[in-house]
Amino acid sequence: MQNLILKVAFDSLCFDYLPPESPLHQNLQIGQRVIVPFLQRKVIGVIVGLAHETQVAVTKLKSILELLDPQPLFSAQLWQLIVWTADYYHCAIGEVIACALPVLLRTLKKNPQKNPQKNHGLDAATAIPDVLSPHAAAETVENIVLNAQQQQAVDAIKGAQGFQAYLIDGITGSGKTEVYLQVIAEVIKRGKQALVLVPEISLTPQTVARFRRRFTVPIAIFHSRLTDKERLTSWLMAQQGQAKIIIGTRSAIFTPLVSPGIIILDEEHDLSFKQQSGLRYSARDLALVRAKLENISVILGSATPSLESFYNAMRKRYAHLSLPKRAGNAQLPTLHLLDLRNQKITHGLSAILVQKINEHLMQRGQVLLFVNRRGYAPILVCHACGWHARCMHCDANMTLHRDTSSLKCHHCNYTIPIPTACPECRKVELVALGYGTERLEKALEQIFPGVSVARIDRDTTKKRGALHKILEDTQLGKYQILVGTQMLAKGHHFPDVTLAAIINTDQGLFSSDFRASEHLAQLIMQVSGRAGRVRAGEVYIQTYNPHHALLIKLIREGYRGFAIAELEERCSAQFPPYAYLALLRAEARDQDAALLFLQNVRERSEASSCAVNVLGPIPAIMPRKSGKFRAQLLLQSANRKTLHIFMRKLLDIIAELKPKRSLKWILDVDPVE
Repeated sequence: MQNLILKVAFDSLCFDYLPPESPLHQNLQIGQRVIVPFLQRKVIGVIVGLAHETQVAVTKLKSILELLDPQPLFSAQLWQLIVWTADYYHCAIGEVIACALPVLLRTLKKNPQKNPQKNHGLDAATAIPDVLSPHAAAETVENIVLNAQQQQAVDAIKGAQGFQAYLIDGITGSGKTEVYLQVIAEVIKRGKQALVLVPEISLTPQTVARFRRRFTVPIAIFHSRLTDKERLTSWLMAQQGQAKIIIGTRSAIFTPLVSPGIIILDEEHDLSFKQQSGLRYSARDLALVRAKLENISVILGSATPSLESFYNAMRKRYAHLSLPKRAGNAQLPTLHLLDLRNQKITHGLSAILVQKINEHLMQRGQVLLFVNRRGYAPILVCHACGWHARCMHCDANMTLHRDTSSLKCHHCNYTIPIPTACPECRKVELVALGYGTERLEKALEQIFPGVSVARIDRDTTKKRGALHKILEDTQLGKYQILVGTQMLAKGHHFPDVTLAAIINTDQGLFSSDFRASEHLAQLIMQVSGRAGRVRAGEVYIQTYNPHHALLIKLIREGYRGFAIAELEERCSAQFPPYAYLALLRAEARDQDAALLFLQNVRERSEASSCAVNVLGPIPAIMPRKSGKFRAQLLLQSANRKTLHIFMRKLLDIIAELKPKRSLKWILDVDPVE
């Protein structure tokens, strides 16, 4: 044991260390935390490997200072998931561990010697926040009668043995959540735990509230707005098995479970399940991997499944459970295309739509209006010389915000006061072009005086609990008109909404992203699904392209018809799910540096594989962001294994090139944007 070498990871680093100078090294295991010296400080790391050889002279190695855990923090299956994630996304294992461990378990406070256990955050288990406390008042389920399709789905999942992936393809309002609840009840009855992932923080309070009403067991929640101590407490409750239900956003996929019973992803199609910074992992894909490692079932639920999941269900890789009818007596809303050509438009609203809004308000229905732009207007332009407000750090226009009297870049958050005159010609004729949620809200208040309007976007829901309050007031009928961005379209239940409208559909019809059609179709169907859940509903889609094939296909054949047609196009173009992609992105302050770096990578890699197409380098769709110029290489292959072998060679090439620190690069596996 004298030659035992410990491989310890922290952040993106991994170094070799010697065991402590005590008998403790006999208990050292992979997955335990240790305190190690690094440069002039002490840090917490995790043992990721045990070896008897090192490439560094043993005399130069330092010893670990302290062993923090008597046992590994991760089960064998969760550790396998961490290792798989690091290998698949070609990142340092320390980056994955940082996602899997709460901050308080991987950072040292000052003077840790005074109370090591407290400073490592382990005292948090003694304080259970209210969200984890069992609630005695749970609703009875005897009166809930499932329809035939719901019952079939519940029976199929309950009867599963071992790993099985299910796609619950249910239209909006079809009762997918009730299927989840009944399956989870069976899981808890067997003494197991359920892990439920939702795409957005905004959906978490609503989901938790419904689960609390149904179950008397402790429920742990995970999302980025928790304090460090709240996150640690939830983590410990899940790890110790006290929390029987765990509800969270994408990072909750790494939550430790004593006895996992099922994993559920609601709204599995949502882009929020793919991390877009740091470790770029897909929680949906990791859920499938983890379920297989744990030998349990995984449920992917959506009214608009991703084309990848739809394809896997068609290929029988997933069991396809369809819920084609709304629960109870509710009917699907009728969809209408509103042709904006030659129509008078006021703040984005056509005269016909204004008339329809008035009709539904007179009938005491609630109205939901979707516009995918926040702020007052996306462009501020000088009427005299044509100047328009551009971000000095990004290749993007600055958005006008009247509420804060500012111009703001939504890409880098650069903010300036609204100018009183044009900075170029000094004229004062500055005009706001286009519309966002703020402008639409103010227009509706003028058109319908006395009607209460609620705006739901990132600006109005910054404060903790703000969104929950707006949604709660909406349920109570305080607001008659709801205006919002995508936050409004995801999974919410508004029983009194009888009219839903998409103000500008055309943004998604003409895009360079091959996934744009899929995202637009999903968005249209999700917004439509908010209407008519109790009372009869209508949906109006405003467009300058009423004869566009995508819109016609959706109206006539629904999402399934669209998905089948879109998959045929993907097959012809050899795009996912018929091929596999990766993006090598680079950014630098020098405009040519990023392109030159990628060109050098491409030239050195051209002989590595003829089965991988390397496209580019080209500038990113937004070439400059936050003061950095960005470029990319697209890697495409019909074989996943071949693509990953090629990526490993690329990483070796990059290591040989030794790019300057001023140049940053990332490898995005299975990019979604």
